[in-house]
Amino acid sequence: MRAVRYDRYGGPDRLRLVEVDVPRPARGQVLVRVSASSVNSWDWDLLRGRPWYARLGGPLRPAHPVLGADLVGDVVEVGDAVRAFRVGDAVWGDVSAAGWGGFAEFAAVDAVGLRPRPDRIDPAVAAAVPQAGGLAWQALVDVAHVAARERVLVVGAGGGVGTFAVALARRVGAEVVAVDRAGKLDLLRRLGAREVLDADDRDRDPFAGAARYDVIVDMVASRPRSTYRRALRPGGRLVVVGGSTRTIAAVAATGGRPDAEQRTLRLLAARANGGLDELGELVASGDVTPVIEEVLPLDRVPEALARIGAGSVLGKLVIVPQG
Repeated sequence: MRAVRYDRYGGPDRLRLVEVDVPRPARGQVLVRVSASSVNSWDWDLLRGRPWYARLGGPLRPAHPVLGADLVGDVVEVGDAVRAFRVGDAVWGDVSAAGWGGFAEFAAVDAVGLRPRPDRIDPAVAAAVPQAGGLAWQALVDVAHVAARERVLVVGAGGGVGTFAVALARRVGAEVVAVDRAGKLDLLRRLGAREVLDADDRDRDPFAGAARYDVIVDMVASRPRSTYRRALRPGGRLVVVGGSTRTIAAVAATGGRPDAEQRTLRLLAARANGGLDELGELVASGDVTPVIEEVLPLDRVPEALARIGAGSVLGKLVIVPQG
């Protein structure tokens, strides 16, 4: 089979499209013929081995030589002790805790990392959902509990997680202020953001002023805790999905404890496939539509990761390995 592999941390030039043996599923695993995968910022972090916590599983060499956390396909072989799936089952999932391996024609992954896939969702569309959609769902729904008429700031709104966050907030009737680079603002308007701000425009700082937002979801958090607290209304909630190591550590240190005005700052403790079943229903019904900039073949994975690293992608890039 073909797979995109790397054996040393670095840039996209470390990736190679190679022919390797089809893996066999171990106990508790299934072998999946991959129909589609997609690229996430976590793939970029693991490729480079930065920030430092990207090397926790492999300090010197990558623990997962085939990246790709989003996995969509069909079960072709079942390992011992697997009861949830049979050969022929259509599956999907975020397999970042189950073996990775989406950037290949076949992947052997832990069965617990997969879910039955709704048959009304095209595989290429489904591939955009698991990790990015799951992070957005957990941040907006499970942690922030966003409600109608609340004012929600989404920072890093034009990427994979951000576009889902905007869509989910708008779906419940929240008012969205979306921040990203200038080239993504038209997309954010089309997604229903009430106000869009260029992240590079210093004259329109989304954090200028006090008590502006009920909820802030930040994919690229880099500000001091005091800035977030000042921007939140009483009872407001910050959820940090990603960002600088310093800001992540500072927010995590609060433990989510409310201040005197019941404002909370939380680091999202993501769960693989959290919210995926609910997202599947929304995507299948057409209530939520993933934003996909382009569908690419397997040999363009290095290019896709370079584009993710540059921060230029509108929504998601999907990888289709077969054919």
